[in-house]
Amino acid sequence: MFLVLTFAGSTARAEDAIEAAGMGVGQTAGNVVFIPAKIASVSIGWLSGALSYVLTGGNAELTKQIWRDTSAGPYLITPEVARKAVGRRPELEK
Repeated sequence: MFLVLTFAGSTARAEDAIEAAGMGVGQTAGNVVFIPAKIASVSIGWLSGALSYVLTGGNAELTKQIWRDTSAGPYLITPEVARKAVGRRPELEK
């Protein structure tokens, strides 16, 4: 009985370590793609906002809305952002 409890506990800890490593690898790989895409999105948004100001004859509200929409966060994939994207998984919240 003691051996069963000992191995069950070590398996749970190993799964936690594997899960943490997987989250770290996933976040790093995601950020490699996400950060350049966010930079491009913000840059295009700023240019589009400036162009909209000129083309609409000075409509500052439209320009601000474009800038707000394209420059809103998040700027990095964090554990909280990853959990929101994946959703709540009860089996991982033990």
